[in-house]
Amino acid sequence: MFKKILIANRGEIACRIIKTARRMGIETVAVFSDADRDALHVEMADEAVHIGPPQAAESYLLIDKIVDACRKTGAEAVHPGYGFLSERESFSRELEKAGIVFIGPNPGAIAAMGDKIESKKAAAEAKVSTVPGYLGVIEDDKHAVKIADEIGYPVMIKASAGGGGKGMRIAHSTSEVAEGFGLAKAEAKASFGDDRVFIEKFIVDPRHIEIQVLGDKHGNVIYLGERECSIQRRNQKVIEEAPSPLLDETTRRKMGEQAVALAKAVNYDSAGTVEFVAGQDKSFYFLEMNTRLQVEHPVTELVTGIDLVEQMIRVAAGEKLTIAQKDVALTGWAVESRVYAEDPYRNFLPSIGRLVKYRPPAESKTGDITVRNDTGVQEGGEISIYYDPMIAKLVTHAPSRAAAIEAQSQALDAFYVDGIRHNIPFLSALMNHPRWREGKLSTGFIAEEFPKGFGPRTPEGDAARRIAAVGAAIDHIYGERKRQISGQMNGRPVTRERSRVVWLDRSEVALDVSREGDGIVVRFIEADGKPGQPHTLMSSWKPGDAVWQGTLDGLPVVVQVRAMPNGFRLVHQGYEVPVQVYTGTEATAARLMPVGAAAGTGKKVLCPMPGLVISIAVNEGQEIKAGETLAVIEAMKMQNVLRSERDGVVKKIHVQPGATLAVDALILEFA
Repeated sequence: MFKKILIANRGEIACRIIKTARRMGIETVAVFSDADRDALHVEMADEAVHIGPPQAAESYLLIDKIVDACRKTGAEAVHPGYGFLSERESFSRELEKAGIVFIGPNPGAIAAMGDKIESKKAAAEAKVSTVPGYLGVIEDDKHAVKIADEIGYPVMIKASAGGGGKGMRIAHSTSEVAEGFGLAKAEAKASFGDDRVFIEKFIVDPRHIEIQVLGDKHGNVIYLGERECSIQRRNQKVIEEAPSPLLDETTRRKMGEQAVALAKAVNYDSAGTVEFVAGQDKSFYFLEMNTRLQVEHPVTELVTGIDLVEQMIRVAAGEKLTIAQKDVALTGWAVESRVYAEDPYRNFLPSIGRLVKYRPPAESKTGDITVRNDTGVQEGGEISIYYDPMIAKLVTHAPSRAAAIEAQSQALDAFYVDGIRHNIPFLSALMNHPRWREGKLSTGFIAEEFPKGFGPRTPEGDAARRIAAVGAAIDHIYGERKRQISGQMNGRPVTRERSRVVWLDRSEVALDVSREGDGIVVRFIEADGKPGQPHTLMSSWKPGDAVWQGTLDGLPVVVQVRAMPNGFRLVHQGYEVPVQVYTGTEATAARLMPVGAAAGTGKKVLCPMPGLVISIAVNEGQEIKAGETLAVIEAMKMQNVLRSERDGVVKKIHVQPGATLAVDALILEFA
């Protein structure tokens, strides 16, 4: 077994690998760029080596810097994680030349499967069912349009060396192919150093299901069940689960055996994933093979009890698999949410800055519920513009799908982050969506269920009552504390009025609230004006706690609490609501107060996220039609096209290509 390994990666996956290596008694070496000097993975590793500037192309993607770091530290092997150099054949060959072991598949397998185009050719030769498409070299956008016309719309334009949704576009028309081809090539070049793309038919209403395979250097290959990864936004996975609610045992076995056959055909000898696009009728087609550890590997680990990172390390060291196919059993259900630094209320644009507060739910195993948080950040750390915006992967495991989802929902409600915008409200809303809970999934789920994007919502029904009850309980506790301030003059006892009006934004909920024993009891005012049935809230919450965690009528409830003038902002199940608790007299006065309106930006185009100006597509004095491209901004490896929302004439352009902009920086003005 190795004594020391180097991790050629950063963030949560580097921290994840360090944890397993530490448990195995293996020393670890981290590498870091200027932007990651104070990162968590650097702190966790036994040693750390600086490898260059923040840009990945000048640090994490430079093979010679990684090899040199191995020589300096005496690392015997390298784990590449995912992304960066993980699927680069040349990387494993250079390590081999230097006498360093690559913790991943052999170079031949990477060449055959790691390249998305070559993998489809290999799959076709192995008689694996593949999606119709064009795998040759595409010369230019005109050639791309011709191919797309022949295949039939919609089509997917996809980076050959791609992954993580980078360098990928769905096109429904000739114009979308022409534009998408250029954007996909540019993203592929920026993210992977390889601008080749291919085009294939996009299956309507598909599901994304993948099989985890594991092979050793002695010809043994097994599959470890499947993962459902259909909940995607812009082709990037958002929520994953294992197993899939679609598959039955027969289909699972067929997919698994096909994945193993493909892996054996290329002498695959590590952890890898064979991805399939599946129809709602359980038909499936080979999509691609990822010759690396997947982002979503934790859900497989939790349902199988197998540490995939450990297995990769053992296989790389030459050990035989000690697990046979008959030993693989899927137990319970696991759900994973990807927590990203992006603003769901501004079309998920990237958000950067300092993590002023970072309080994830505690990792735990309570009874038959497991909560796991794979993260690469810590409170006080900084989310950088240079890398993927992932903050953490929150994973829950339980005996059933419903229990795992409920545990995930509560864990998301307890996940407290301040300083940047993040997608936790959106993840919470997804977790409580009826269609998701029913398992009626497709890769179009988010586009279909949130056609106008995701925005602030006012809670209704049971959710509104829960939030109002917690708001009233919090206000009551504040009131109790105020009456316990020392040094007050003696006088007659204060009798507190029980009647309250809780404002959820501008929506009103009338109720009575009182302390009864260790709990606080809330009675909602019914239509006849009288208090209804009592609802008891039990919690150890005290003023200053970031999360109210307790029960309402015996059922668990988790709500985040943030102070604001004359009230607090409560976050629960994807709702983020300003809450004020008034007496009747106060509510009467509050209703008379004018409501402030946000100032409009008028004729200005502002930068929607921090980023780099790639291009300006217009000139001063130019007439613009609604929908025309104004500029392209790059942030966190994604290129974002800014389009005009109306007709107009460009009055003044305030920035040039190459400029780095802050959020809401002025780009141009219309006359």
